[in-house]
Amino acid sequence: MSLDLAALRAQFPILSRQIDGKPLVYLDNAATTQKPQAVIDALVSYYTECNANVHRGAHALADEATRRYEQARDTVAHFIHAASRQEVIWTSGTTEAINIVANGMAHRLKAGDQVLVTEMEHHANLVTWQQACLRSGAELHIAPIHDNGELNVEAFARLLSQHTRFVSLPHVSNALGTVNPIKDLTAMAKTVGALVLIDGAQGIAHGQVDVQDIGCDFYAFSGHKLFGPTGIGVLWGREALLENWPVWQTGGEMIAKVTYECSTWGSLPNRLEAGTPNIAGAIGMAAAITWFMQLDLKAVQAHEHALIQAATEQAEAFNSLTIIGNAKNKVGVLSFILDGSHPADVGFILDRQGIAIRTGDHCAQPLMRRLGVPGTARASFSIYNSLDEVNALFTALKKAQSMLA
Repeated sequence: MSLDLAALRAQFPILSRQIDGKPLVYLDNAATTQKPQAVIDALVSYYTECNANVHRGAHALADEATRRYEQARDTVAHFIHAASRQEVIWTSGTTEAINIVANGMAHRLKAGDQVLVTEMEHHANLVTWQQACLRSGAELHIAPIHDNGELNVEAFARLLSQHTRFVSLPHVSNALGTVNPIKDLTAMAKTVGALVLIDGAQGIAHGQVDVQDIGCDFYAFSGHKLFGPTGIGVLWGREALLENWPVWQTGGEMIAKVTYECSTWGSLPNRLEAGTPNIAGAIGMAAAITWFMQLDLKAVQAHEHALIQAATEQAEAFNSLTIIGNAKNKVGVLSFILDGSHPADVGFILDRQGIAIRTGDHCAQPLMRRLGVPGTARASFSIYNSLDEVNALFTALKKAQSMLA
């Protein structure tokens, strides 16, 4: 295993920035990751060499843009082990991907049906299903977590029944870093015939995702959490489901035939991609995946494990600091409370020292209430972070503690 951290960091221009004269220590990766030069170059190349709308153009630029755009779809399909490129639907991000599925299910659910989510959901995977259930008359059930932030798998299994039509759960909790046993949970859901969606926003950048191996029906993720651009994401779904899935938006590109009386929809993937797509975003996302796949994945995972382990050890030894979320299988996230201090105050003082973290409820208000906290300070790590930056975090926290005492 090998990971040249200095060489890797050098590929991210923003990491050379200073904040108030202090070197930037970027620990907000669960919100969005930074972009390597390869991604920036791909975006510039598209806009400077072949900026044109895709499909149906009768000129060279449109042909080249279409080729790059559709090659990007192939890159994603290969990356997640999709059975077909037709199963890769471009979206604006994880949120839209979940909404596409929930909108379709709202047409299929009825009173007496049940949808199962967990206590650790991001609002995008909770509120969206609340609305689908309100529209359809179905019931929303919540699988509880243990106090350490792990899913209560036994309770999850008990909540599954012949009425469970759909299960939606996160690969990794954005607020706690808990890694869920999604393959086992999917298999449990399949015993009652439920469809399964995995919110992969936080899971996609921490290891190779194989949708066939997981066994789920849908997997959703965003480019910007995988070193790619914002405003682009993917809904992967089984082709047999997607080819008859209720359309999400209507307009150009997704149609087959339109008259003043009625319209018919095109085939996959077009039928779920209305309007001019985020062409540059798709190309940039493919560049990010290509860049990521060239790394030694085992070395990357070992490095990330070392970061979270070092951060956890220092947090446990830190006076008056409480870690929120102590799952045995955890990645990337250290959420904590500095006793007696508001997380926002902690974040402000750290920012003055060049340390970028996130504070608040992390779009998981019900989870925060379950854990009895108003919110947390969250340091989240990625492959370009270093052990020196972990040390810098806790040096800054000591200063914050003294200032807030």
